[in-house]
Amino acid sequence: MDPVERIYLDALMEDPAVPAGSLRPQLLAGARARRRPAVPTAEWARPYAGRVAALDALLASAVDDDWSRVIVEGWTLQELVAHLAAKDGLLAASVGAPVLGPPMAARDAAGRTADVQAYERARSPEQTRRDWRAQADALCRHLAAVDPATPATVDGMESVVRDHILARCLETWVHTGDAARMAEIRLPDPVPEHIRPTADLCARLLPWTMLFSGLDGSGRTLRLTLTGAGGGEWLLPLGVADTGPGTPDAHVTADVVAFCFLLGGRGEPDGFPAELSGDLALARDVLTSAPALSGP
Repeated sequence: MDPVERIYLDALMEDPAVPAGSLRPQLLAGARARRRPAVPTAEWARPYAGRVAALDALLASAVDDDWSRVIVEGWTLQELVAHLAAKDGLLAASVGAPVLGPPMAARDAAGRTADVQAYERARSPEQTRRDWRAQADALCRHLAAVDPATPATVDGMESVVRDHILARCLETWVHTGDAARMAEIRLPDPVPEHIRPTADLCARLLPWTMLFSGLDGSGRTLRLTLTGAGGGEWLLPLGVADTGPGTPDAHVTADVVAFCFLLGGRGEPDGFPAELSGDLALARDVLTSAPALSGP
């Protein structure tokens, strides 16, 4: 990847402090002239907007053979992008944002994905890319005026819209990684200001991933330390009905990006690199169940 591409993907929405004499502003200006930056949106939706811009920059370099290559779940790159558009459209429908693509006959992720993929197979990859980006940008623009605590239901899961858009951020980030690996491109991580809220969502999902895996963490508490830019420390009650944390029963320390990708279904829990202490069985249960809510 040339320096202009890398700086574009690294900066996306944020303009970090620039050392005196740095050429970064000129390089960034050149990159933005070649690629569309993230669309303006609410601050709490910016991590998602940033991942959309990063994936769009990656897709801009795709050639014909790339679009027909199978990336994940048996889907080609074009079908993967259509899947993302389908999932974004479900959230858009829930919050009253414009829904693009074919008429919404299915309200579940699998059904809507099948409908959008069928629709996009009759179109060119570039049209699919434009459709996906238009759907994502329409959602971002709509969220600029939405309260982050607004309830939304996507694929049967009810939560506040802020958490839903962070979930869209995580999935877009993970699938961008899938596409980049297939293209043998190493992308920079998101800026720390975007990693932190995504990691926070992943941490707060742990009681639910345990429950979904048939494990009851009620009355147990985990201390989670995520290292690296955007990381932090969480004291987490592991029961979904627990009102607050207690004395930590187990402690897990891991890299923040690797942890987010584990929740996103990438990586093997058994071999996940982490430092465990306290109740080791509980700590292992937390990691084993972590990908339980990840989907295609």
